[in-house]
Amino acid sequence: MGATEKLAACLAKYRGVVGKVVDFDAANDRLFALDLTAANTELDPDMVADTEAFTIYINKKLAGSNCRYAIGGYMEHRTIYARSAHFDTEDEPRRLHLGVDIWGDAGTPVYSPLAGIVHSFRDNDNFGDYGPTIILQHTLDGGILYSLYGHLSRSSLKGLATGQPIAPTQQIATLGRADENGHWPPHLHFQLMLDIDDAKGDYPGVGKFSEKDTLLNNIPDPALILKFSGIGTTAF
Repeated sequence: MGATEKLAACLAKYRGVVGKVVDFDAANDRLFALDLTAANTELDPDMVADTEAFTIYINKKLAGSNCRYAIGGYMEHRTIYARSAHFDTEDEPRRLHLGVDIWGDAGTPVYSPLAGIVHSFRDNDNFGDYGPTIILQHTLDGGILYSLYGHLSRSSLKGLATGQPIAPTQQIATLGRADENGHWPPHLHFQLMLDIDDAKGDYPGVGKFSEKDTLLNNIPDPALILKFSGIGTTAF
């Protein structure tokens, strides 16, 4: 049984207690499905390498589709990570995206969908990295689930303390600007993990494609928590 199946079985006992991650009105909001694989020929390496141009591209897609957020990425094999040496390794570059990205405006509120505690936090201040990052720890049916929130504003880390209790649907952060979030267009990297070993304030959000099967055993599909509907389009 993979991580997604394990979490789905556990969450079946927690109906009604899973809150939001961002403000999303299923009755009125639509989501733009953003493909960041090589299939999206609108994106070229020069555009992706230029944070401002990349941001303009995403904003145009949101405006043109009348969508509040763009979303995508779980286990997506992306070429865009060539923009940063942060994802390079000697044997195989990391290109497999392990979470879900929710693209929106800087300053967009971010919430914890479950009760838990602050496990750890850090400003991973490298080009292409997470920037400010929070990891929460949740206890579900006697087991542990970790949730990671990356590309936040620096103000999101102020006042945090390890072990601090977090309530369901409590605002924990806001989306950061490009100059503070690892130099990306504003978005949230939301990721779930069953085990993070001794990691603190950071956990890989991009892995090696050759290790996908192993990663699937530890990293559930965030759709189980997000429960989004209203995908507006599957276009790029």
